[in-house]
Amino acid sequence: MAAGPHRVGVLVFDGMKLLDLSGPAEVFSEANRFGADYRLSIVSPDGSPVSSSIGMRVPADTDAQAAAAYDTLVVVGGDALPASPVDPALGAAAKALAHRAGRVASVCTGAFVLGAAGLLEGRRATTHWQHTDALARRWPATRVEPDALFVKDGTTYTSAGVTAGIDLALALLEEDHGPALARRVARSLVVYMQRAGGQSQFSASLQGPAPRTPVLRLVQEAVQGDPTADHGLEALAARVRVSPRHLTRMFRTELDTTPAKYVELVRFDLAKALLDAGHNATEAATRSGFPSYESLRRAFARHLSLSPIRYQQRFATTARES
Repeated sequence: MAAGPHRVGVLVFDGMKLLDLSGPAEVFSEANRFGADYRLSIVSPDGSPVSSSIGMRVPADTDAQAAAAYDTLVVVGGDALPASPVDPALGAAAKALAHRAGRVASVCTGAFVLGAAGLLEGRRATTHWQHTDALARRWPATRVEPDALFVKDGTTYTSAGVTAGIDLALALLEEDHGPALARRVARSLVVYMQRAGGQSQFSASLQGPAPRTPVLRLVQEAVQGDPTADHGLEALAARVRVSPRHLTRMFRTELDTTPAKYVELVRFDLAKALLDAGHNATEAATRSGFPSYESLRRAFARHLSLSPIRYQQRFATTARES
């Protein structure tokens, strides 16, 4: 565990997305239950309460000028940011807070606030896929990564759509306290445990509508929630209390695949993201649930017609250090 309290400031404003605040906040709060010491503070530009996107009022603990120096600053997003100029007071608040912070992170369209504060100049960044073009047009000196869940560039972090803020918070938690605590918190919150930053916003686990059949939804949640667990046909069928033959039939009828192929695709997607993030092929195989490097190599050959090592050499990461 890191020594001493870790101060987290969250910059909010009128029209903010409530989940941009509550998602990361719940990650840090849950981590405290397991021995971490995150101290959360809500900051608005002038210290006034703000109104969220759903109309709920959010009180502020302090204003930007009086706020302490934070170890982590999180800037939330809002629906109006991509289409309208950022309020100068909001941009100035982000700039002042960032200059006193150890690291700075934005959730979803919060990247537009970082851009207005001059914090993305010459950096790599991302935001919700619907707004990456707008971000790139507004700040052409920023290299926008349109298909990443989150991007780390030095001590600046940006994330995609609202739930990606949870992935980012888990990654920050892992940096502070290691993967074991991050996985424990993710399990407690019942969220996907290992969506690495380089994972596509349009990855296999995010594409397509949810299955209509509740049994298949339970299977998908189990596989996506912990790709490293035992997801053999017998184990999956036992988990949802159907026969292996019936589960296979449901997969073929509704998803046009088999349970084994679906599990492999989720693990393949995660392994690809881990390689993008700089892990070696053996680590990627282990952390994504493949039983060996050889099984990972065969999966890459089937899906991409190249080896994991060759893939890593060919494609640049969205998670590398600047």
